[in-house]
Amino acid sequence: FQTWLENGQPSVFWISGFFFTQSFLTGVLQNHARQEHLAVDSLVFSFKVLQEEPLNAPDEGCVVKGLFVDGARWNKEFRCLDEQIPKVLFAEMPAIQLVPSLAVDVIERSDEYKCPVYKTSERKGTLSTTGHSTNFVLTMKLPTQAPSEVWVRRGVALLCQLDD
Repeated sequence: FQTWLENGQPSVFWISGFFFTQSFLTGVLQNHARQEHLAVDSLVFSFKVLQEEPLNAPDEGCVVKGLFVDGARWNKEFRCLDEQIPKVLFAEMPAIQLVPSLAVDVIERSDEYKCPVYKTSERKGTLSTTGHSTNFVLTMKLPTQAPSEVWVRRGVALLCQLDD
């Protein structure tokens, strides 16, 4: 943490390393809300999958790494979700920038899949005393060329950690 204080926010956060991931994400929204003089409740995240990890922290939001795709893979060439490679159950996701955006400005798009993010592959959890699930983290919108229903039927999700 001393490095963070002296040199500023890290360029990339290992999202799997957080015990209470939701509090980190809320903190990112709160920082943006304070900077822009907005109500934190009016903000949501937009998502940008990056080609490579940045060397410096972004001006807005944060960049996270350490996620795995279950049921699909990330196609680096077309920059979207794609079919799994045979015999490969989990694929590593590239770094993703989480950009705070006004909820009213976010447009629902048919070429995005609302992908759930879970801490573990168990995909279930209980509500903690904070009202958050102990396993579900958030929903990320990821680009897709296939209809979202394809990924829903396959149960595609992002995972913070693998079982083995």
